[in-house]
Amino acid sequence: MENLSLWVNGLKVEVMVGPEEMLADVLRDRLRLTGTKIGCNEAECGTCTVLMDGEPVLSCTLPALKAAGRRVTTIEGLTPANGLHPLQEAFVVHGAIQCGFCTPGQILTAAALLARVTDPDPAQIRHALKDTLCRCGCYPSIENAVRAAAASMRTGEALQGPSPEHASATHVVGRTMPRPDAAAKATGRARFADDYTFPGMLHGRTLRAGVPHAILKKLDVSRARSLPGVAAVLTAEDVPGERNHGLVVRDWPVLVGVGEKVRTVGDAVALVAATSRAIASQALSIIEAEFEPLPIVSDPVAARRSDSPRVHETGNLLKHIPVRKGNMDEGWRQAEVILEDTFHTPMTEHAFLEPECSLARPTDDGRIEIYVGSQIPYADRDQTAACLGVAPDRIRIIGTLIGGGFGGKEDIAGQIHAALLVRATGLPVKVLYDRHESLLVHPKRHATQIRVKLGAQRDGTLTAAETELYGDSGAYASLGDKVMTRATTHSSGPYIVPHVRADCYAMYTNNPPAGAFRGFGVTQSCFAIESAMDELAERLGVDPVELRRGNALRVGTSTSTGQVLHESVGLLECIDRVDARLRERGGAQPFTMRMVEGRPASRRAWGFAVAFKNTGLGSGAEDKAGAEVELDDQGCVEVRTASAEIGQGLVTVLQMIAAEELGVPFRDVRVLLSDTDRTPDGGPTTASRQTFVAGNAVLHASRVLRRAAAATLAEHNDCPPDAIRFADGAAWIGDQRLDMAQVAALMHAEGREPRASYEYHAPATAALGSGGDIHFAYSFAAQAAEVEVDTETGEVRVLQVIAATDVGRALNPLGVQGQVEGGVIMGLGNALTEEFIVEDGRVFSDRLARYRMPSIVHTPYIESVVVEHPVAAGPYGAKGIGEITSIPTTPAITNAIYHACGVRIRRLPVDQDWLALQIAGLPA
Repeated sequence: MENLSLWVNGLKVEVMVGPEEMLADVLRDRLRLTGTKIGCNEAECGTCTVLMDGEPVLSCTLPALKAAGRRVTTIEGLTPANGLHPLQEAFVVHGAIQCGFCTPGQILTAAALLARVTDPDPAQIRHALKDTLCRCGCYPSIENAVRAAAASMRTGEALQGPSPEHASATHVVGRTMPRPDAAAKATGRARFADDYTFPGMLHGRTLRAGVPHAILKKLDVSRARSLPGVAAVLTAEDVPGERNHGLVVRDWPVLVGVGEKVRTVGDAVALVAATSRAIASQALSIIEAEFEPLPIVSDPVAARRSDSPRVHETGNLLKHIPVRKGNMDEGWRQAEVILEDTFHTPMTEHAFLEPECSLARPTDDGRIEIYVGSQIPYADRDQTAACLGVAPDRIRIIGTLIGGGFGGKEDIAGQIHAALLVRATGLPVKVLYDRHESLLVHPKRHATQIRVKLGAQRDGTLTAAETELYGDSGAYASLGDKVMTRATTHSSGPYIVPHVRADCYAMYTNNPPAGAFRGFGVTQSCFAIESAMDELAERLGVDPVELRRGNALRVGTSTSTGQVLHESVGLLECIDRVDARLRERGGAQPFTMRMVEGRPASRRAWGFAVAFKNTGLGSGAEDKAGAEVELDDQGCVEVRTASAEIGQGLVTVLQMIAAEELGVPFRDVRVLLSDTDRTPDGGPTTASRQTFVAGNAVLHASRVLRRAAAATLAEHNDCPPDAIRFADGAAWIGDQRLDMAQVAALMHAEGREPRASYEYHAPATAALGSGGDIHFAYSFAAQAAEVEVDTETGEVRVLQVIAATDVGRALNPLGVQGQVEGGVIMGLGNALTEEFIVEDGRVFSDRLARYRMPSIVHTPYIESVVVEHPVAAGPYGAKGIGEITSIPTTPAITNAIYHACGVRIRRLPVDQDWLALQIAGLPA
């Protein structure tokens, strides 16, 4: 150990450190400056950025001793004592913060730029921020925020930018409102799971199998147990309750026991708790495990063959999902043109920047509480309790802020392991994944093979659609059944097709599990059907936009499952709005060419695609959410529900709904989420459902509370309840004003609690194949993308995207803008860069450096067009938008590539070298 002396945020600090400690470790663990985040420990993501002598450095890989004598500034040090730095304020105002995990690194990197360049242009901003990733895709808003802050700092004038309504507003629905948690995220005060620590806390780690398919023959943990500092080593024999967990099918082992089967490289075989993470890691390295290899199943199509090795004893088929409508023979008979093609999409990674972390601790009454960023807190509680062999009420899940999810934090990660280690040691235990472990373990987006066959008449009218899908669900079920069902029911697109046949085979393999990911299977099937529709337009010689317009779903038509749409079908308007903007830009032209020395160096063209996506669970699942709304003695309102905020803006929406219904200022509403002891079950944060379902629960609970308050006031004042109105932060009886604190006091005096709860049940849906409505609402979108293709290198740049989205009703336009921008960026990555590479069950993409996702330099100009076709059952007409914004982006880009260079993309992501060879007419 050596003495390290340095200046941190203007104060001199001296601390003893070891040569292996990084600056981030010292800042976070010794100085408790947890605004410095760690996303990768590879110097790849930029979340750990701090300033050292004014220059941005990546603190997760900088040895702490190299900071000796230097001046370090963290996000806490950038924050003025009396408010916000102009950059922090600009990030809040411009909506440049979603999950917030990357925000400190973004702001500090931008601060270094503005210290050097007082009036940076977009190219300079992008160059400075090129290595600081934002998985939420806030890049356009980040760029706008930096420019606004620069102008404010340069001129001394007030910050210029969108002007959110004042926090005292009571009528807020439909207005631009800032996130209530944005300032805490901008200043580093926001706490994610790894930012918590408790006295006596141990560090837990998991030994992973490292082989894709094998029998565990031997496991010797004796040396690990005797290592000084180790408090516990657990194996499968130490699991007191159920041995498996799972959201739908409990087929995922908590720990693989001796004589049992390993089905994927990330399977857990032993747990360690130790006084330090280093000792826990050392203990893992001396555990002896022997495996008997088994044949590897790595391809979903091969997995269905009768001679394939079995991943599970029941076989390799997780589920066959059929869809039938009409008569296919009649559909093919009516067709004058028939087109058939096959498309492939890869496994992709959520790459949320906050790695998984579960911190469990015992309570005085013998229970266990777990701090974790989870998308489904009650499911975590129930699965953990089952595996510990205790009643669900013996486990408490306390949801922390979540640094990105996108579906990847729905399944169990370290929750059960942490609880088992607490049970064994009686001490708090933190199980924190590094990026390598995160990449190995959590479910991915399904890799798919999708065959599409379309029949149409010469005028473009579709007569038949047949699709066959294979989905790689990996080693365990996760949500694979549900994901591939959505892929299948959406696989003929948002079109009027009288005759439909679809068959999907969700297959087990020895690859990492696949589960929920933004788009929930529809991302894959949309790429296939929209590529095929573009091919069909060319075959017919019709405009691609007109082909879609002529066949688009509209009120009174039916989907591929036979569901008749009675309302809220804004697809035609989305198409019309994008088409109008395309024509303004000359998008009807096939392509434009850039010449260099008389040769075509690049070509530009537009591509078009449409999509639809269900809101809610659907297919007969009970879809409900509970909420409580309470008026406190100060006249403020607390909203409580166990729904997760993953950056999508749910807290803002719930705050707005309560403020609107109760007539209280927006600032006087606080929202408590995801505590299974204190908040009713809000259901899973998935399927674009929370605004609709949890929003309705809060809306109705607020109305129940308002009616109870009105009844109390009416009795007290001898007037009818409808004479009472709530507005401007008060109750009004004619001209008499009672502030909300007085209302709460009066209710208490009358023996009534100023609190209401409500369990909202979404409109019932029917099981697939039953003939009923399988979803209660759909969102719709149309997008056009302009690309530039380098005809020599095959490089593709997306220049601009026009995105029209039917959101039902835009409750918070700032939040909608963020979802559109983030969705487009994620769709761009899906098209051009992202692939989670697995070879024979072994993960190649086991470091963030081996997974390419978009940075700010890839950001196109994005124009968002909001289309509002309200759905009657939605809160104020709103429906889900978290997924729909990303779904049509990929085919819009790949269709544009075809129009630019004549090469049809049938496999994602676009391979630049392959594309160059195809353009040149050479064999790939």
